[in-house]
Formats: sequence, structure tokens, C-alpha cells
Amino acid sequence: MRVIAVPVKALERSKSRLAPHLSPLERGALTLAMLEDVLDVAQAMPGWETWVVSPDEAVLEVAARRHARTVVEARPGLVAAVRQVEQVALSERAQALAVLSADLPLLTASALQAALRTLGPVVLGRSSREGTSLLLRRPPRAIPARFGPDSFRRHLELARARGLPVAVVDRPELAFDLDLPGDILTVLADARRGRTLEVCLGMDLGERLAAHA
Repeated sequence: MRVIAVPVKALERSKSRLAPHLSPLERGALTLAMLEDVLDVAQAMPGWETWVVSPDEAVLEVAARRHARTVVEARPGLVAAVRQVEQVALSERAQALAVLSADLPLLTASALQAALRTLGPVVLGRSSREGTSLLLRRPPRAIPARFGPDSFRRHLELARARGLPVAVVDRPELAFDLDLPGDILTVLADARRGRTLEVCLGMDLGERLAAHA
């Protein structure tokens, strides 16, 4: 078994950097839209199961409706959520575990497939802010997960400390994570069809953000 795990924090805490421009309900709607776009891509990967781990009922409902496996987050925090998924994956004898960010609105099937097909015990996708958009490990605990600020560098160092080769996948579709107001403008300019674009257009975010510029 091979697993793509998508952690999603509680909606009321999501996308806090957008708080000056979007209400909590709007940030939650944007988070769910990005999750649906990521699930579209993840569930198109043959031979991989998609799991969503979250403490949020709305997130888990969306995941279940999309026929992804749901894992109720037992302890708060991204690191704890990833460790929980690792334990479940190992108990079910998963050979590979890919932790994929939920806020990649421009992700494509070709980019994700290229990453998942990359050989090696550790495969990293670098986010645009030097985070880790994808951590693929074979086996699921080949190195510890260290998500957070500067996580890309830390994952590289952990692999080197264990003498494990690291493959880095540099694809713009995998690197772009939406966190800041300018990122919304990038989504609108890219015009990639999906739920994220629909929600941004529906909330008239282009006009609203332009007015604040």
C-alpha cells in the first residue's frame, strides 16, 4: 500500500495571513476549495490511497464525500498529525507515505505523478517559501517529519545525517502554496480551472485586493 496524506488544520485557524482581507468564513471556504483541488489530483494517482487528517468536521466531510479516507486528528499541530498518520500507515504495512500540502491550488496531475515516480527513500518538493510541499518517504519513517519554517533545509539535513539520498522535485505547480494576498492574484492570473479559482472569483477577490493595493 502507498499513501498520500493531506493534513488540514481547523478552518478557524486557516490562512491567518489573509485575515486583514478575508473574513474567517471566507478563509475557510478558500481552504476547502484548495483541498478539493488537491484531492482531484491526488485521487487521480493510480496505486495510491488518499488520506485526509484533520480535527475539523467540515474538512473531514468534504474528504469523505470525495471518497478519501478520513483520519480524525487526535492531537493539535501539524507534526502530531503527521506522526499519527505515520503510525496508521506503518500498522497497515504501507511501503510509502507522501505528505502533501493542502494549499497547492495550481497542482497538476503530471507534476504530482512525476514526484511520486521519483526513485529514492526520500523525495522532497520545495515550496516557494523554502518549506516542504511534498515529503515522500520509503518507508514511511525513513526520516522524521519536520514541517514548519525552513522545513526543506531541515529535511535535507535529516536525510544526510542518516546517509540517505534525497531527490528534489522542482516543479512550479508543486511549489506554489497560497498564503498571502498576492498569491490569490497569481491564482486569478493563472486562471487554472478548479474550485479555488471559482471561489476567488465568487468572492470578487481580484477587485477587493486591488482596492487595498
